[in-house]
Amino acid sequence: MRKITFVLLLWLASSVSVVAQQKITLDEIWGGAFRTKGMDELNAMKNTNQYTVLNFDKTTRSFQIDLYDFDTLEKVSTLLDTKNHPEIKSIDNYTFDSKEQKILLATNSNPIFRHSFTSNYFIYDIASKKISKFTEKAIQEPSFSPDGTKIAYAFENNLFVVDLVSNQETQITTDGEKNAIINGITDWVYEEEFAFVKAYDWNADGSKIAYIRFDELQVPEFSMDLYTQDLYPTQSVFKYPKAGEKNAIVSLHLYNVTSGDSKPVNLGNYQDFYIPRIKWTNDANLLSVQVLNRHQNNLDLHFLDAADNTSKIILNEKDTAYIDVTDNLTFLKDNSFIWTSEKDGFNHIYHYDKTGKLKKQITKGTWEVTNYYGFDEKSGMIYYQSVENGSINRDVYAIKIDGKSKVRLSTKTGTNSATFSPNFQYFINAYSSATVAPTYTLNLSKTGTQVKTIASNEGVEQKLAKYDVSPKEFFVVTTEKGHQLNAWMIKPKNFDATKKYPLFMYQYSGPGSQQVNNDWNGADDYWFMMLAQQGYIVACVDGRGTGFKGAAFKKCTQKELGKYEVEDQIDAAKVFGKYNYVDAARIGIFGWSYGGFMSSNCLFQGADVFKTAIAVAPVTSWRYYDSIYTERYMQTPQENASGYDNNSPINHVSKLKGNFLLVHGTADDNVHVQNTMKMVEALVQANKQFDWAIYPDKNHGIYGGKTRLQLYTKMTNFIKEKL
Repeated sequence: MRKITFVLLLWLASSVSVVAQQKITLDEIWGGAFRTKGMDELNAMKNTNQYTVLNFDKTTRSFQIDLYDFDTLEKVSTLLDTKNHPEIKSIDNYTFDSKEQKILLATNSNPIFRHSFTSNYFIYDIASKKISKFTEKAIQEPSFSPDGTKIAYAFENNLFVVDLVSNQETQITTDGEKNAIINGITDWVYEEEFAFVKAYDWNADGSKIAYIRFDELQVPEFSMDLYTQDLYPTQSVFKYPKAGEKNAIVSLHLYNVTSGDSKPVNLGNYQDFYIPRIKWTNDANLLSVQVLNRHQNNLDLHFLDAADNTSKIILNEKDTAYIDVTDNLTFLKDNSFIWTSEKDGFNHIYHYDKTGKLKKQITKGTWEVTNYYGFDEKSGMIYYQSVENGSINRDVYAIKIDGKSKVRLSTKTGTNSATFSPNFQYFINAYSSATVAPTYTLNLSKTGTQVKTIASNEGVEQKLAKYDVSPKEFFVVTTEKGHQLNAWMIKPKNFDATKKYPLFMYQYSGPGSQQVNNDWNGADDYWFMMLAQQGYIVACVDGRGTGFKGAAFKKCTQKELGKYEVEDQIDAAKVFGKYNYVDAARIGIFGWSYGGFMSSNCLFQGADVFKTAIAVAPVTSWRYYDSIYTERYMQTPQENASGYDNNSPINHVSKLKGNFLLVHGTADDNVHVQNTMKMVEALVQANKQFDWAIYPDKNHGIYGGKTRLQLYTKMTNFIKEKL
């Protein structure tokens, strides 16, 4: 009887345990079960102390642009509801004119590459509540003139201007041609690596448009087969400059809206250069132009006088490695400007006068500024985000333009980001951490005091709590070589330090990146929690070359991508392997893109450390990747052949001992499937056994329909079988 009772008690205990910890499933992860609420398309107005949010009504299947008051957080009005305008099926994004009386609405968007797309556009007049069209074409990057009477846009590689009063359209350029000449829109490599598409800008009074022209005629072409549903596949052919190959020849031009004349700008005797940013100052005749050499270690900031077409270099930055291009250049009312730079070893904010003379380094310290939010002319305060509270965290700060009176405005440890009201009286703080789902609050800009909660995600936290998973443990791992690296680890909930667990490592490791950061979960995090529920320890380490710990830490990988990063992952795995509770014979590693490059290298070069690796969409040789990204860190293959070849996994396949899963999409315009095909051939000729999966017509993200679910099921099964 006592024996039966004991068994019964054991059964009851195990039943309670099962109930207490529900199992996370891949269907839930990719079905949106843990999706959080946000504030979509949040825009702070410029002329009133208000903001707008794009909302969606599931009942009526309609979109609303709602206006809210910063003071009260109450909805003031609905500016637009698509249920009253059946011609608009959806709102993909929207922008206001400078007076905030008209809204430019994008719908029916079709992606081209990562950032670029074509859309049909409507203009909505807020006062009259009337919708109108200025073109029937699916166009790119339209923008209002400063007075709101005109719209410029790009179509089929040419620039146009429409006068909204007379409905007259003027074609600014006529030589645009696919895979030949592009006007006012960036080419593939600029879009991907300098992260912008709109390569034109209106001046302050709307009398001129500056634009960049790309001559792609000498750039080699890349082609991808698209299998679609048709009987015969088609090809996508586009210009893609690989490392060491010819780039597009760029030139800068000025268009006079009144006269209709367009003229090129002489920037000086540059050879093989980039124009990564153009921006008009507050002076209608003064254009700022950033010119970067091909090695990307010398940047000139020009001020171009549009009246006489002369330019002057007012600021020059040099770096032994490379210079990051940002959008932080901000002109103040007197045309002095804010600039961010790593020139003292950490990214900080600087103030220059209109002649380029340094007035003040505003922020200082062995930490990084991660975002510049703006300057309040009235109070003289600059607002920014930084990692002063630890490199895995983000906080919002205010500081006087003279570098004094610094105030930490965010109070909770984790990731904080801000959207400020037009008068800088308030800011909306978006906060999350590894244990707190995204929360949006209204805060006072002067002190950071929280006024009110706008939105939160306790429901997601409560849902996740039912699964009773262990949170990430953040720590610093010190390798045998003495390198201190940020890390996190997820352990099984019923973790027993006397047992041995297989370890699955995740990383990305690319220059300036960060995976060990204190914010809320992404889809991969839920996957890692699922693996932990199934008896795996999951860990992540940010090795040398990653970001937010200073320029020296980030740039030590210069000219040798994959050397120190791989060394750090192998060394970290060795440290973990000495933990009493880690089975050193069962350590795996996973990564996507640069992370796939890394996981391949780790398995091959760390064959005695790693048992299993998964590489998704990996670069297998930097010779196959684009010019701007690769040469920023490696220079050209002609200059640095050993740097390219010594650390590329394709050249280490003979060392493979463990289990390898290689995954790629055939329509990856970024990291071409060529990388995987070359790797496959190298593995075959080395007589190595491996697993691989190809996803037809899928791009670098490998998604659509059930694709992600199928891919993660495959990877989960591979881990269970091979680790």
